[in-house]
Formats: sequence, structure tokens, C-alpha cells
Amino acid sequence: MTLKIACLQLDIVFGSPHENEQVVEREIEKIAKERPDVIVLPELWTTGYDLTRLDEIADENGERAKTFITKLAKSYRVHLVAGSVAKKTAKGVTNTMYVVDRNGTVVGEYSKLHLFQLMDEHLYLQPGEDTGLFTLENTLCAGVICYDIRFPEWIRVHAVQGAEVLFVVAQWPLPRLAHWRTLLAARAIENQCYVVACNRAGSDPNNVFAGHSMIIDPWGEIIAEASEEPCALTAQIDLQKVQEVRARIPIFADRRPEYYQAAEKNFTKSIDK
Repeated sequence: MTLKIACLQLDIVFGSPHENEQVVEREIEKIAKERPDVIVLPELWTTGYDLTRLDEIADENGERAKTFITKLAKSYRVHLVAGSVAKKTAKGVTNTMYVVDRNGTVVGEYSKLHLFQLMDEHLYLQPGEDTGLFTLENTLCAGVICYDIRFPEWIRVHAVQGAEVLFVVAQWPLPRLAHWRTLLAARAIENQCYVVACNRAGSDPNNVFAGHSMIIDPWGEIIAEASEEPCALTAQIDLQKVQEVRARIPIFADRRPEYYQAAEKNFTKSIDK
């Protein structure tokens, strides 16, 4: 089975959900003419990193975003991996991804587990607690958010459950572009899965962002890569290739997780002594 993927690499308006919704609606209308199966948005596409105003602009229980994206998914009959939004809850604000299928049903929700202190996330956001697994077109997928890709053990949790496509949504800064490209390729190779990574373009008052959204196959080969400018990046992925790669080099059959866990415990005990 093949899927046509479109990553919308947007320049996000700082702290203005209404303006960003207008941009997203316009861009989805344009790219829908190319009949993609899945459209992916960047991290925090409604607000950007306007963290100090989250009490004012965060989305109460994500209801505004869910209403907006379900309408678009149904209108254009497309699956939406709808980036992430600042979701206001009783326990605080989370950085939350929603996934909506072409019928307008929310099939996935994931809140960023690893908070990035260099951009003050730990001061304004609460970490999530659940995995990012969801199913699209009978294919098990996983969603993670930006800094999460620096934690290979977290990505592996999803891969060992059978995830074949890893969707990464991000606001990754330009100074660490080399890390972005290397880490994404590594996550594809070591988990033998497709990586679909949608970054933002442009800048905010504190950061310049890298763009370079990427679609990478299970061998780690880059199928498509954007520049630093706003654009729609599209590519076809062939899901059969995941099984072919996993059969050729059977890393999941050869894993020894019981030794990894024992070694970690023993190492911790030796340090405590």
C-alpha cells in the first residue's frame, strides 16, 4: 500500500491562533488539490512559542483545534496529523498532537513527553504520560514532538509495538539543523520505519527555525527534503518496504531487552556503592 504524504512547512504567526487557522485552512485547501492521503502540520501551529501568554491563548481542552481540524479532514477527505497545540487542562498546559482521520474522527492524541528546557518549556508546560500510537489506513503509526527525537529509547517503545511510520512535528531551530537531519535518519534506520518530519519555517522574537521538513525511508534514505522556506513537501511512501527491510535485517527478532534492563539496574547499583 502506498500513501501520499504532504508536510505543510509553515511560518507560524507568533501568539495568534486566529491568523494561524486562516493560514492552515488556506494551505490545506491548496494542497488538497494534489489529493494527498495524509497532511502533516508543525508543532504548536496555533500559537508558536508564545509561552508567557498561554493562560490567555492556550486552547481549552483542545476543543477549538479539534473542531477546526475535524471540519477540514471531513471537507477534504484527508487524514490530518495536526501538528500540536497548547492544550489547557485542569493540571496545566500540555503540548498536544491530535490525529484525525478522513471521516473527521480523532484517532490519536499525544502530549509531548520530553520538555525542552532551552526554550523554557518546563516553566510553562506539563509533560504528557501516554504513547503516541495510532492507526491510519490499517497501518500502525506513532507521533512524537520535536525534542522527543533525542530519546531513541522512547521511539523504540513505539517501534517494538509495530509502528511502521513515525510522524515527527517540530519547531526545530536553525543552529541545530545538522542534529535534526542526523537524528531523523538515525531513528529511521534503527527502527526500520518511515520517518515523516514536519518542521516550521521562519522565526519568532527569540528563534530562527530550520525548516528542512523531511520524509525518510526505512533504509534511512531521504525521499524528500524541504529548504528553509515555507512550502508544502510531498512524497509517496510504500508501506511494503517496511516489512521488506525488517525481514532483511531482523533487528527486532535479535533484540535482547532482558539484558538491557538487567545491565541498567546493575550499573545503577555499582554507582550507588
